[in-house]
Amino acid sequence: MKKLFAEFFGTYWLVFGGCGSAIFAAGYPELGIGFAGVALAFGLTVVAMAYAVGHISGGHFNPAVSFGLWAGGKFPIKDLVPYIIAQCIGAIAAAGTLYTIASGKAGFAIDNTKAGAFASNGFGAFSPDGYSLQAAFIAEFVLTLFFILIILGATDKFANSNFCGIAIGLTLTVIHLVSIPITNTSVNPARSLSQAVFTGGEPLSQVWLFWAAPILGAIVGGFIYKNLLTQEGEPEKIVL
Repeated sequence: MKKLFAEFFGTYWLVFGGCGSAIFAAGYPELGIGFAGVALAFGLTVVAMAYAVGHISGGHFNPAVSFGLWAGGKFPIKDLVPYIIAQCIGAIAAAGTLYTIASGKAGFAIDNTKAGAFASNGFGAFSPDGYSLQAAFIAEFVLTLFFILIILGATDKFANSNFCGIAIGLTLTVIHLVSIPITNTSVNPARSLSQAVFTGGEPLSQVWLFWAAPILGAIVGGFIYKNLLTQEGEPEKIVL
């Protein structure tokens, strides 16, 4: 249960910090943080929770990451469903908190006919810059694949694990810098589901892609790392 609570709180903070920055701060008049600020917010939430609770649960905070670690031989299949449930509940709880806060401003309403409404993901007319379903799928697949490669590499016994949280958080920042204009960046099915639940409409009907592409990309990434990149033997001592 401690592992599941760690996943709940980790995913909650990722959605609250990342999506919250997009909802409240990205376009704030004159002082908005923009794409770069949102990308950094997502990266920083992962860094923070990786060091805060990563030692308890492994710090997945993302169903695709759980699938990728399973494919890479680093996570037991029996724990997949409980982890994913905890992650989705944490994400939806965070989105609910964001919705409650946003509702405190007069005139607040989610316009689910616009791309990126309530930090939702989408393709076609619901892509921030009008990218197609195919483009969105490829972007989410490739970015999640490399996200898993970096997670597995940074946490490998041969790596300097003291800095793995920073490497993973910076990777998520780069992922957002690339893909916010394409899909508003998912690479995390729980994060996509949580915002779509409160947005409704077409963003909710498109959420399937933001489960399928990241999970498939993560599984491929896990298999690649396990079969092509994993080293044998004992790690050498790293001297800095």
